[in-house]
Amino acid sequence: MKLASKDLLGIKELTKDEITLVLDTASGFKDVLKRDIKKVPALRGKTAVNLFFEPSTRTKTSFELAEKRLSLDVLNLAVTTSSVVKGESLIDTALNVQALGADFMIIRHPSSGAAHLLSKKVNASVINAGDGINEHPTQALLDAFTIKEKLGRIEGLKVAIVGDILHSRVAKSNIYLLKKFGVEVRIIGPPTLIPPELESHGVKVFHDMETGLRDVEVVMMLRIQIERQGKGFFPSTLEYFRYWGLTTERLSIADKDAIVMHPGPMNRGIEIASEIADGPRSVILEQVTNGIAVRMAVLYLLAGVRG
Repeated sequence: MKLASKDLLGIKELTKDEITLVLDTASGFKDVLKRDIKKVPALRGKTAVNLFFEPSTRTKTSFELAEKRLSLDVLNLAVTTSSVVKGESLIDTALNVQALGADFMIIRHPSSGAAHLLSKKVNASVINAGDGINEHPTQALLDAFTIKEKLGRIEGLKVAIVGDILHSRVAKSNIYLLKKFGVEVRIIGPPTLIPPELESHGVKVFHDMETGLRDVEVVMMLRIQIERQGKGFFPSTLEYFRYWGLTTERLSIADKDAIVMHPGPMNRGIEIASEIADGPRSVILEQVTNGIAVRMAVLYLLAGVRG
């Protein structure tokens, strides 16, 4: 089986079978990462260009490591010192990068739809590393990989996604993915940070932690995205933690074997207590490790589509 598209633009466009293919392929690459020599020649001679128009630690470094583990030539375009600051458009930047021989373009951009636009203008495979408040497909894939690795399955689970749903591309991609696997998705957060149309996507909406967390097997915390918010979404960060922060007491409401996830970066003491983030039920650092294997799988499979 192959992926249908040369690009990975969102989870919404993928079938359940395609997602399963990525996860199964990532499992093989996870084994590669455990070796003393972590590099394979699978994509030697091909070139990946990382175009990050927003700050990133985990996603950018994870993609770069994934590319290097597959023996790709890697170019990181420093947007702040590129011709973008002189007024060059996204499309012109991409066309120039393509002229340099790029086979893959990994893009993070503040505008929703930027990756989709790029994919229509270039022959290279475009991978969406996060576009505005739209989607973050590789984050959802690595989250699914981590859930399956830790709990043995995805189907039939109860998963709570907690926090700033309104501005979260991670939440949207995870909702799309989890619903394809028949998961009971619960959304928890302040009414001001939950889009009113969400329930039409088949999720359950809660505004209090105590009800929403009951018996869930996965607790997925989200970052409060202050940079995308105006004022008035909640009174203060102290107030937010009081009602929607994950504490030991609140985690006890969930299933006794529930795992705790966070896409990072974390705001400790606002979204999550440090004793939870660093505790035995946290798989946050495992998510980071798994991100490399999942992104290796995505690059490898897209190369197969391109031939």
